[in-house]
Amino acid sequence: MNMFISLAALAGVYGLVTLVLTYIVQQYPRNPVQDPPDWGHVEDLRLEAVDGGSIEVWRVLPDGPSRGTILLMHGWGRNRDRMVGRARIFARWGFTTVMHSARDHGHSSPSRMMNIMKFAEDIETVLHWLDEPVLLYGHSAGSGGALIAAVRNPEKIRLLFLEGVFAETREALMHLYIWASPFFGHCFGPMILFWMNLFYRGRLRRMTPCRLARDITMPVMLIHGEKDRRFPVRFAHQLKACFNSAPVTLYVAQGAGHSASSTTPGYIPAIRQFLARHGALGPVEDMSKLEN
Repeated sequence: MNMFISLAALAGVYGLVTLVLTYIVQQYPRNPVQDPPDWGHVEDLRLEAVDGGSIEVWRVLPDGPSRGTILLMHGWGRNRDRMVGRARIFARWGFTTVMHSARDHGHSSPSRMMNIMKFAEDIETVLHWLDEPVLLYGHSAGSGGALIAAVRNPEKIRLLFLEGVFAETREALMHLYIWASPFFGHCFGPMILFWMNLFYRGRLRRMTPCRLARDITMPVMLIHGEKDRRFPVRFAHQLKACFNSAPVTLYVAQGAGHSASSTTPGYIPAIRQFLARHGALGPVEDMSKLEN
């Protein structure tokens, strides 16, 4: 009897500890970067979020005619500045570039229990404000949010770019916890995922990228670092196999980690080729102007 009581008490403590940890892991330390746009005409705006808060947004208009708009979404713990380097590349080709900070990131308003569903809501806020079909680019957690937004708003997305993405949410989070700390991941990871799925009423499974990919129809480019330790490159190959009808291109950045694919030599040619293949760069005769 005493042993039963002890085991029950131990299980209760374990459940309580993992419940607290479930909250803590979603308060991942914010690491904002400072890298404001240095080209074109910069509009610094705030848009009302779905919960009544606000999100900070940059829209950078090119000096000449625009080829269209690309919306770029950062990953967990970062902010809109994180996407400036990537946006600068698209700006050279004449695109209007839009970057925002998700709630609870940068100088956007706070939001408890931030997750990729809320990332998607913030992307949709910007999409509705822009009110035009765009190229959508997400990195890491931002790519999960971008995928959800693309499924729910296919008429607003011309092309979809997913960098540092994963196929199965539970597998990705477990790998992330174990990568951060093998002891933490193995001991607490499974129960944390149980609580998360309970809190989100099963959406952790329903909103997993592999399931969402089946409903995507616009062209997709997957971008992944060969040496990504947070989300191994096999996750990108797994996700590629999940798409049913969308044409999918996978670019593996040789030697790159989780966030460095855009700095590799093959990145710009791969992006340019994808844009040209799907008619986003205009006539072929213009390509000679787009070599940088």
